[in-house]
Amino acid sequence: VQLVESGGGLVQPGGSLRLSCVASGNIFRVATMGWDRQVPGKRRELVAVISSDGSINYADSVKGRFTISRDNVKNAVYLQMNSLKPDDTAVYYCNADINWQDYVGEGTLVTVSS
Repeated sequence: VQLVESGGGLVQPGGSLRLSCVASGNIFRVATMGWDRQVPGKRRELVAVISSDGSINYADSVKGRFTISRDNVKNAVYLQMNSLKPDDTAVYYCNADINWQDYVGEGTLVTVSS
């Protein structure tokens, strides 16, 4: 099983980006999917998580600005990020509970700067 993220890049403050993550491999069960982020030298933090039944939780710092969604047919999870701030700059990691095991992608860099 492999998770592949895409959609990171450089954006100005106030701008938007959409991250995508697709799981591939021998998959017969996908439970929770989500996004974490990490700034070098700091702990990795939860950004958003979505369960298989659609229940969602967000970090307080992104509520009202970020939206997580998933496509169960494509085994994909998305993160729409609006009103981006410099503090959102980080490497964003996709994670998923697949076949009762936890998987993490390699990460995609998001840089918010003018």
